[in-house]
Amino acid sequence: MSNATPQAARSKLTTVSGVRVASPPGTVLGMLVADLNHFLDMSEDTPGPARRLAGHLSNIVRAATAGDAGTAWESALPCRRRPANRRCPGRMIVLRTEAGAPIRWQCSVCDDEGVISNWEDSAFDLRRRQLTLAEPVSEIVIPDEVAAALRGLQLLDTDCERLVFRIRAHNGHAIRAATDGDLDELIGFVAAEANNEPNRRRQQRLDAAFDALSTAAQTPDG
Repeated sequence: MSNATPQAARSKLTTVSGVRVASPPGTVLGMLVADLNHFLDMSEDTPGPARRLAGHLSNIVRAATAGDAGTAWESALPCRRRPANRRCPGRMIVLRTEAGAPIRWQCSVCDDEGVISNWEDSAFDLRRRQLTLAEPVSEIVIPDEVAAALRGLQLLDTDCERLVFRIRAHNGHAIRAATDGDLDELIGFVAAEANNEPNRRRQQRLDAAFDALSTAAQTPDG
């Protein structure tokens, strides 16, 4: 496993071409080259590891297309690796450049990395299709557990899904930027899903997310 720090890892993705500049000593992980079409419409008997990889790649596409193009940024998406049976603490750094180019991603800690092609116009492509008026936004710090619960929501519309996957990692937490209207709409989706969730554990996670967002809505600058 690489000993690279998150700051060093971030330097490997650039806003120009996304070319990996250097590998730290001892790095042995190869680049994962994935065609998203190969991970769509999987059959019911698809093995669990393949399904988990499909979920990981689709979330990377969501994050990369929810954020701005041309800039590498550290999303709240967790690393998929488990070195020595311990979850890697890294987060996915994503980069989307121009239309038609593969999305590039890498872990901020362990040097897991890859490219994803044929993502355009898939169900996970969250790019805006039309211009919108800019509105004032507030940045709110939320726990990683809340960010994870939000990514698991099933009833989101595209605007709220884009909001969820734009959440950024920051100092062991997550930062969500949204207008007051976006936040209110997201809280509504969380409440609706929590009220109809039969699984007690998942309902508790959604309730915790609802409380955190509601508190944030009352103190947007905190």
